[in-house]
Amino acid sequence: MSQSFDVIIVGGGLVGASLALALKPAGLSVAIVEPQPSKPIPPDDSWDSRVYAISPGSAAFLESCGAWQGVPQERVMQVEAMRIYGDAADSCLDFSAYDAGLRELAFIVENRLLQNAAWQCLRHSAHVRLFCPARCATVDWSDDCARLLLEDRTELTAKLMVGADGADSWLRAQAGIGIKPRDYGQLGVVANFSAELPHRGVAYQWFRREGILALLPLPDNRVSMVWSTAEPHGRMLLTLAARELASEVASASHHAVGGLHLITPPAAFPLRIQRVDNIVKSRVALVGDAAHNVHPLAGQGVNLGFRDARELAAVLLDRGAQADCGDYALLRRYERARKEDIAALQFTTDALQKLFNNDAVWLAGARNLGLKLVNRQPQLKNMLVRQAVA
Repeated sequence: MSQSFDVIIVGGGLVGASLALALKPAGLSVAIVEPQPSKPIPPDDSWDSRVYAISPGSAAFLESCGAWQGVPQERVMQVEAMRIYGDAADSCLDFSAYDAGLRELAFIVENRLLQNAAWQCLRHSAHVRLFCPARCATVDWSDDCARLLLEDRTELTAKLMVGADGADSWLRAQAGIGIKPRDYGQLGVVANFSAELPHRGVAYQWFRREGILALLPLPDNRVSMVWSTAEPHGRMLLTLAARELASEVASASHHAVGGLHLITPPAAFPLRIQRVDNIVKSRVALVGDAAHNVHPLAGQGVNLGFRDARELAAVLLDRGAQADCGDYALLRRYERARKEDIAALQFTTDALQKLFNNDAVWLAGARNLGLKLVNRQPQLKNMLVRQAVA
C-alpha cells in the first residue's frame, strides 16, 4: 500500500531539513528520504572539519524553524570583521559589522552540530515522517501526483517532489532536468587549527596565485581553513604531515594569527560551477546544490540554499485556495523569485575566480587597484555587506 504525503523531500541535509521544518505552518504533510543514517555527535571535544559561514538572515530563518536554538552556542563564533587581501601587499578590503550597523557579519558553525539540531527538530515534528536510511529506486509522475518507490519496496506518493539531494541529484536526473557543469580544476582543502595569536572574530581571505585561502574564526582561538587551489597543489597539501601543513598555512596567511597547530585532519572536495536548465517542473522543485553550484570563495553556497528553502516554503504557505502544492504555475512563482539571486551569485563568484586565477600582469594590477578603490567607498562596502547578510 502507498503512503501518501503532500510533499516528499529527497535529501535530508541542511537545506532539505530546513525546508521540511519551514513547511509546518503551511499545513502540509512531509516525507524526507535520506540514504545516510544519522550519526551521533562524538562525546569528545573534537571539531568538525566542515564548517559553514551562516549569514544572519539564514540564522534567523533557522531560528524560525526551531533548529538554530539547538546548536550549542559555545561552539558558534560570530564574525565581526573581514579582511580580504589581493596579491599585492598594499591591496586590502576590510568589512566591519560595527561600521555597517550590524552585530555580526556571519556565524561560523560546524556542519554536524547544525545538522544534528535540525534533525532533532524533525524527530519531534508531527507533520514530518523520516525514511532514513532509505534509498530511492524509481519515480514516475502522473497528472495528479508523483509515485516514489524505495529500494525496500516502500511506495510513497505526493503532490510535490523536492530535490534536495546535492549537486549530483538523483531526482533532478529522473525528472530530465538538464545541467551545465564546468570543473574549475581546483580542490577545496579544509582543516581546523588552533592559533597562536587571537583572531578577535576576524575572518581573513587572501587571493593568491596558487588559490584563495580563507581562515574563519572558531571559538577558543581556533580557525577553520578553506584553501581553494589547483588540484596538484591541493593534493600536495593533503600529503603533508600535520606540522608541515600548519607551517605552510601560517606562511601563506602571513602569520595573521601567528603559528598554527593542526587539530583536524585535512579533507578536500572538487570545485565546479553548475547551472541548471530550470529548477521546477510540474510536481518537481529543486533546492540547494541540486539547483545550483557556486565557487566557495564567497562562503555563500549554503546560504543560497537556505534562501531557496525559505522562498519555496513561503510560496507554498501563500498558495491561497490552490490545494495542489505541485501545480506548475505555483512552482513557477518560486522559480521566478529565485532566478535573480542564483544568477547574481553564480556570475559574481565565477567572475572573481577567473579574475584572480589569472597570471596576466595587467589583471593583477587591475584587481589589486579594485580592492583598494572599493575599500575607500564606505557606502559601497556597507551595501555589499547588507546583501551578504540577508
